[in-house]
Amino acid sequence: MSGVRVLVGTRKGAFILSSDEKRQSWDISGPHFAGWEIYHLKGSPADPNRIYVSQSTGWFGQLIQRSDDGGQTWAPMGNTFAYDGVPGTHQWYDGTQHPWEFKRVWHLEPSLTDPDVVYAGVEDAALFRSSDGGQTWQELAGLRHVKGNLWQPGAGGMCLHTIVLDPGNPNRMFVAISAAGAFRTDDGGETWRPINQGLISPFELPDSTAEVGHCVHNLAMHPSNPDVVFMQKHWDVMRTDDAGEMWHEVSGNLPSDFGFPIAVHAHEPNTVYVVPIKSDSEHYPPEGKLRVYRSRSGGNEWEALTNGLPQQDCYVNVLRDAMAVDSLPSCGIYFGTTGGQVYASADGGDSWQAIVRDLPAVLSVEVQTLP
Repeated sequence: MSGVRVLVGTRKGAFILSSDEKRQSWDISGPHFAGWEIYHLKGSPADPNRIYVSQSTGWFGQLIQRSDDGGQTWAPMGNTFAYDGVPGTHQWYDGTQHPWEFKRVWHLEPSLTDPDVVYAGVEDAALFRSSDGGQTWQELAGLRHVKGNLWQPGAGGMCLHTIVLDPGNPNRMFVAISAAGAFRTDDGGETWRPINQGLISPFELPDSTAEVGHCVHNLAMHPSNPDVVFMQKHWDVMRTDDAGEMWHEVSGNLPSDFGFPIAVHAHEPNTVYVVPIKSDSEHYPPEGKLRVYRSRSGGNEWEALTNGLPQQDCYVNVLRDAMAVDSLPSCGIYFGTTGGQVYASADGGDSWQAIVRDLPAVLSVEVQTLP
């Protein structure tokens, strides 16, 4: 019998929600690391019992934890994230140069094939790799050398928050940085180049089509078609059909093209999900109606999914890492809110239920499909 395990990171701890393949009733474990900010936790595709966690506080700094038994027990890993060489400076909010300083790990991305290999996206923006299960970390410094002096913080800091691995090419990887843009490597992380052609940021950049400096919020890819990547930008939903060589807008009839998460259906490469937010200053759903929007055509034509979601007086946000999908035959979609709810759909978004309420504000949601 197969099932799912939903990994939820919140402002005050981690929670693990488990169900069978029907996804009708849920067991809740947690809080793990109570009181800590859990920016992200994610399981290894190569070993579902291997889970990596990023926990952080302003008092005690950054810790990496690892479980080898599906979240029942945890052990601290290596927590030294040292920039390679002399890190130099990047732009600050006022346009001056500011020293590179490590603050926290935003995102953990385990290898698709090796449970001991895991990547970490950090603030100030950089990419680290561990090949020993999280014990030691080495920066892939070639990324930071791609015009890093022109990168600058977004409202949440200058963070590398998205890592997408190409399942067909182990040397290809995509990352997104707020506010620097999207970048790609084709040689396993040794060298990188910006892939921001077609992005337009008239409100954020003096040169609205600059090579770097765009505030990309998230990227999503279907494993069967790794050249097609979808992007939720600060404003605009975008798509590339050539692995980032050129982007074009697919916001279409969305009520707002500002948002944070984006996800692709597990079995339908052209079915995409976003959660529009009113604006960059009003981080809540338009009209106070919580709606996930689905496109079955790879963008442009969007339908509102509302069955089971609150359609009045709802003023929560859905953060960039807080949406995920499972790979069961009837694809499940999951997202968490800053109001502490986690919603699930077992039918591709046609209907929704809150599988848990009253958690601390949700920072991340990941899903493991279990054998």
